[in-house]
Amino acid sequence: MPAPRETASVAQGSVPGVDLDLDAYLARIGYAGDRAPTAATLRALQRAHIYAIPFENLDPARGVVPSLALEDLTAKLVDDTTRGGYCYEHNTLFAAALRALGFHVTLLAARVRVGAGPADVRPRTHMLMLVLAPGDPHRYLADVGFGSGGALLDPMPLAPAAVYDHPRHHRLTVARSDEPLETWTLQAFQDGEWRDQYAFTVEPFQAPDFEVINWHIATNPKSPFSSRRYATRTLPDRQLMLDTRTLTETYADGTSRRRELADDEEVRRVLADEFGIVEPGREE
Repeated sequence: MPAPRETASVAQGSVPGVDLDLDAYLARIGYAGDRAPTAATLRALQRAHIYAIPFENLDPARGVVPSLALEDLTAKLVDDTTRGGYCYEHNTLFAAALRALGFHVTLLAARVRVGAGPADVRPRTHMLMLVLAPGDPHRYLADVGFGSGGALLDPMPLAPAAVYDHPRHHRLTVARSDEPLETWTLQAFQDGEWRDQYAFTVEPFQAPDFEVINWHIATNPKSPFSSRRYATRTLPDRQLMLDTRTLTETYADGTSRRRELADDEEVRRVLADEFGIVEPGREE
C-alpha cells in the first residue's frame, strides 16, 4: 500500500484578495508600474508574473498536495524566491492580486486539449480567469499558470476569430451547440498550424471547486503531475521546459534544442541554475 499523501492546510471558503500583502507580491514579480485597474496594468502584471515565478509541480511529485490558502501561497511563491507552483497556485495568487488592485475576477475551469484526440473528453482541471477592468467594455482572458509552450503571455479579450500576436500567436474560437453555454477554445499557432490549448465556458467556479480539483490532480496516479517532475521557466527571449530528465529550450523564433540530463543530481543542478528552483527534500 502506498504511503498516505501529505497535505498542507487549505482555506475553506476563503476569499482570494483578502489579507494579501500586495507590496510584497509586486516586489516579488518586479513590478513598479501603475496600479490603476486598467487593461495596460493587467498586461504588465501578467507578463511580470510569468517572467518572475516559474511553473513547477515538485510538491505533487513528492507526495505533497499544495495548499491553496493565500497565506501558504504567499509563503511559497512570494516570500520564498526559490520555488514556483502549478496552475491553481499561480492563478489563485494572481487573482488575489488583481482583486486587491480593483479588478473584477471570475475563476473559470478548462479542459486541457494539448495532446488530446478529437474525440477525447477530459475533465476540467485547468484554472484560468475572466477579468474586467472598471470602465472597460472588454472581458479579458488572463492566465499565468499554463505550463506549456502554447501558454498566453498577455491577457486577451474574450472575442472570437481575431488573432493576437504577443509575441506568441493565439486566437479564440467559439462553438455554439445545444448546450446552455458556449464553448470557447484557446488555440496557439505552433509548427505551422493552429493547435487547441484548452476549452472552457464562462461558468464561474469558486475556491472550493478548485480545492477538489487540486486534490485530484495532486493525488491521482494517472495525473501527469503526481509522478514526475515538470517545470517551465519563461523568459523574454526563451522558454525552458523540464519533463522528468528531458530539458527543452525554445527560443522566440520558434527554434528549439533538447537534451537528456544524466541523473537526478544534474536535474537538481539545472533546476537551481536555470530555473531558479531549489528542489525540496524528496520522500523515500
